[in-house]
Formats: sequence, C-alpha cells, structure tokens
Amino acid sequence: MPRIAAFGEVMMRLQVPGYETLIQSSRLEYSFSGSGVNVTAALAKYGHTGALITTLPETPVGEAAIAYLRKLGVDTSLISRGGKYLGMYFLENGFGARPGRVTYTDRLSSSFNTAEASEYDMQALAAKVDVLHLCGITLAMNEGVREQMKQLAVEVKRAGGKVVFDCNYRPALWGTDGYTKARPHYEEMLELADIALINEKDARYILGIGAGDYDRITQLKQVIPEVVERFGVRTAAGTQREINADHTHSLTGYICHEGTFVFSGKLTFPVYDRIGAGDVFASAIIHGELQQYPHQQTINMAVAAAMLAHTTPGDTALFSESEVLRALSDHTLDVER
Repeated sequence: MPRIAAFGEVMMRLQVPGYETLIQSSRLEYSFSGSGVNVTAALAKYGHTGALITTLPETPVGEAAIAYLRKLGVDTSLISRGGKYLGMYFLENGFGARPGRVTYTDRLSSSFNTAEASEYDMQALAAKVDVLHLCGITLAMNEGVREQMKQLAVEVKRAGGKVVFDCNYRPALWGTDGYTKARPHYEEMLELADIALINEKDARYILGIGAGDYDRITQLKQVIPEVVERFGVRTAAGTQREINADHTHSLTGYICHEGTFVFSGKLTFPVYDRIGAGDVFASAIIHGELQQYPHQQTINMAVAAAMLAHTTPGDTALFSESEVLRALSDHTLDVER
C-alpha cells in the first residue's frame, strides 16, 4: 500500500457538552483534530498507511496529542517536536435556528505555525511519501508555513509522488480582500496538484474564473474544466451542499477526470456534527483513486462517507469501506443532474 502523508496542524478541540453555550457550561470535552489528522486517520481505516507531518510541543499536551493520533491509527513517525503551544478551538453545538460556533485561540503561536523550515528535512520526508495531502487552511496560516508547504509539494513531485490539494477556503483566515490575497498561493498549489478538491465557488471567487448566472451544477460544468486545463489537474472533485427547511442537509458530489464529469446521487440526511465531513469526502476520493475504482463508484462512496461523518460526534470519522458501502446501499438515492 502507498504511504499517504498530510502536512498540517494538529489542534485541540474543546467541546461544550450537549447543546449548551460556553456561557452556560462549566465543562469541556477535549480531543485532537485537524484536516491532516482527519484525512490520514480515515485512510488508515481504509487500510492505507496514513502519516502526519507536523510539529507538536514537547509538553504533556503534545504527548497526549501523539497518543490520541496513535489510537486513530495515524503513523506518527514523521512528527517533529518543538515550540510550546498547541492550537485550540472551542466548539458550541448549534440547535434549530441557532448555528454552531467555533472560537479559535491564538493558533498562529502554535508549534506548527512557528516552526522553522530547518526543522523539516523536506527531501527525506518526500522520499517516504507516495501521496501528499495539503489543504487551504494550512495555506492561510502565514508566509513561513506556506513556503514549507510548497517546498514539500515540490519535493514530493520531484521524487515521483502525487499531490492532493483541498482548496478549503476560509474567509476568516485570509481577512480583508482575502480572495485577492489567496489567489497567487492557490494558483501555485493547483499547478502542483494531481487531485484537487474544489467547487465552483472556489473557481469563481478565488481563481476569478467567470461563469454565467446559471444554477450551480451548470456553473460547475463551466468552470471546473477550465481549472483542470489551466493547471494540469488530473482529477477534480467536490460537493454541493443544500440546507433544507427541516434542517436536514443534502449533498451531491462530482468528479471531473480529464474533462468528463460523473455525479453522485443526492443524499439527504439529518446532521449531528458536520465538522470534518469534507475531510472524510476527500479521503474517500483519494482511496478510490488509489484503488483505481470506476469514478462513479468513487464519487458515490465519497458522498456516502461524508454523509456518515455528519452522523458522528467529533471531527474524525472512522469507517471501513464496507460500512460506507452498506450505508450507501441502505440510503435512498435521488439522482439529480
């Protein structure tokens, strides 16, 4: 099996139990997460070797994070140690008309975000990686992290590996004029990407690719082929979400491979915890591509995995392929084009 690694931050998730707010509650439950954690743990569950490239503090909190990652099945052998802090965020669950809320601590002071490039031997790391997963949240952190991310991607490509880039644009992380700031960095990452997780909003607003005033599926069919052709991306994939009047959500997924689109059916489901569902979708896309499954099978499986992720607490959803396929077969598919 190829070794899949993710470069990104590990964060401590501090969750208010139940549906109380931070003001109401006096208790917090903690776990460790991050896009790279979620992706590598999900791929480990699919039978791959999933490793994390990051920096954790040499403190009891850092030790707890490593122990947690090992329980998830993540390979921790590529983790560096240094710095003093771990990024944290507080999660308040939403209910009904009240949305969930995430409040970050000063994550820019974390061990990962303050690590010097010299702490990573990029060539040695690249030699141990067959597939590298990177995400737009990491890209938004600071210039030092961006350069490390790009350098690692270049080395992995040079060593014959593949790069997966998940756009994962977060407006709050980029600040004022965020799309303008982000564009050159996204263009660089897409130039390096073999697989891109992207939707029509990313293409329109980050990359500035024009689309007519049509429905989202039509826009998708207009802009994604241009992304694929301009940047030489082999496979693009993504989801479109609808939030329904009864508070259920609906997801439709797509894969565009060498200009040909394949769509999943639309899955509609209640939501327990949606954080991390995009990472679960990405993991299933990577798994399907590595297994060389037919694209219809891969996209159906990826949307079903994302649906399952909405039903479990915590950022990191762990399902075997058989569990995902069972959920897919048990769920009514409403195919929309």
